[in-house]
Amino acid sequence: MTKKIVALAGDGIGPEIMTAGLQVLQAAAESIGFSYEVEELPFGGAGIDAAGHPLPASTLRAAQAADAILLAAIGSPQYDNAAVRPEQGLLALRKELELYANIRPVKIFDALKHLSPLKAERIAGVDFVVVRELTGGIYFGDHILEERAARDINDYSYDEVERIVRKAFEIARGRKKRVTSIDKQNVLATSKLWRKVADEVAKDYPDVTLEHQLVDSAAMLMITHPAKFDVLVTENLFGDILSDESSVLSGTLGVMPSASHSESGPSMYEPIHGSAPDIAGLGIANPVSMILSVAMMLRDSFGETAAADRIEQAVEAAFAQGILTKDLGGQATTAQMTEAIISSL
Repeated sequence: MTKKIVALAGDGIGPEIMTAGLQVLQAAAESIGFSYEVEELPFGGAGIDAAGHPLPASTLRAAQAADAILLAAIGSPQYDNAAVRPEQGLLALRKELELYANIRPVKIFDALKHLSPLKAERIAGVDFVVVRELTGGIYFGDHILEERAARDINDYSYDEVERIVRKAFEIARGRKKRVTSIDKQNVLATSKLWRKVADEVAKDYPDVTLEHQLVDSAAMLMITHPAKFDVLVTENLFGDILSDESSVLSGTLGVMPSASHSESGPSMYEPIHGSAPDIAGLGIANPVSMILSVAMMLRDSFGETAAADRIEQAVEAAFAQGILTKDLGGQATTAQMTEAIISSL
């Protein structure tokens, strides 16, 4: 059965890295007989240019009907004063698709260890996943700004916490079977609920070990002992901060993919970096995070684990051969990096 994939190239370097990702997808698909079709649609700034809104109605309809969505990058200084910014289109898409679970794997490639700001012994063995709740919490609560006061409301329901914690436990079952639930239960009522729910969900997973960490302690441990983590799960605000902190462990955002899942609809896969408008069109953007996002899509949405593994191994092989883009200390162009990965496939 042919799978429908919606590709949202977006802005800046987005079109360049999307092209790379789709080229690798084609090479991997041919080797396993994976049947798919891609529909490329405007989104972000490109959506504003095409339809006056970062999330055109036609793009939303296609995304809702897709089997999976690939997003490259959005945003550009030219849209800073737009009535609706590109980033608002992304929030709207997440809401419309009910993408409640943001998954960010953190792994250190051997050939890139020298790029990490941490000492080699600190990052040895680092391989964990951050699971961030994406549609609740303070970002979606009421925001009240007055002349001399302000208030942001942080709301969570039992069901919202349960489904994201359960997602973390399911992921942990396929890894090292350890979940670290992160909260601020010594201060926040939402965190007290969070910890209670995590304890109750853990009873359904006796094969998985649960530990709790306060968010400030977790932030320190991510720098001092990052290899201790397997699967971290936390609320929207804490997850936003901690996942960005974790992304610097590798020394570059250019190799970090992510996925966002709903309960029953299509999932979306995207690099965690921005649109880098300063290098757009120069052919030097690092396509690896987009390519690894394609690998996540093949594994998580389509069950093509072997193909996903081969893409990830091909990326490692290219790095080991010294083929690196400028942000990684090399001279390879976007096209050369992509070609090396396809060759390694």
